[in-house]
Amino acid sequence: MQHPLEPPELEARATRVLESVPEFIWDGESLPVPVEDIVDSVYGLLVRDVDDMTKAPVPGGLGGGWISGLLLPAHGEIWVNAEDARRWPPRRRFTICHELGHWELHRTGQQTLFCRAGFVDPGDELSAPEATRPPAEVEADVFAAALLMPRHLLAPARDVCGGDVEALCRRFGCSEKAMRRRLDSI
Repeated sequence: MQHPLEPPELEARATRVLESVPEFIWDGESLPVPVEDIVDSVYGLLVRDVDDMTKAPVPGGLGGGWISGLLLPAHGEIWVNAEDARRWPPRRRFTICHELGHWELHRTGQQTLFCRAGFVDPGDELSAPEATRPPAEVEADVFAAALLMPRHLLAPARDVCGGDVEALCRRFGCSEKAMRRRLDSI
């Protein structure tokens, strides 16, 4: 069994991903980070907005409950709950980064999927407490935050915005809860 990765290693992995993005996709400075272009062009993964997540090609099905996103490694696809995407576009971006985190961190030898049950925003009142979530989910969240809100861009942007969280959210294309949690981690 693999030991949980610590936040500095997760941050480093996300930074390496961003550093590997060809300049024609992202210049390393422009915001928001074009996460869907990175997933598509760098990884060759298809992002699908799906109205009925229970239709995932998974042996035995997904069962009940709300699924915000999932990774189908064998199909090279990230499925995003279409209703979530319509209602909360910044959360959609986080979900995509979270599932890419599973691809980067957890897919070796896996032909199964990784689900993101509940709401995708870490720290959301409706999310399970971090202590009760599987380590792989926590790791994917930390990776997603580092990818969506790169440290080398967040610190200067925080200074330019005078700490205005709403302005930072608009700049980075993320939710307030994700931004507040990320700011607390740097």
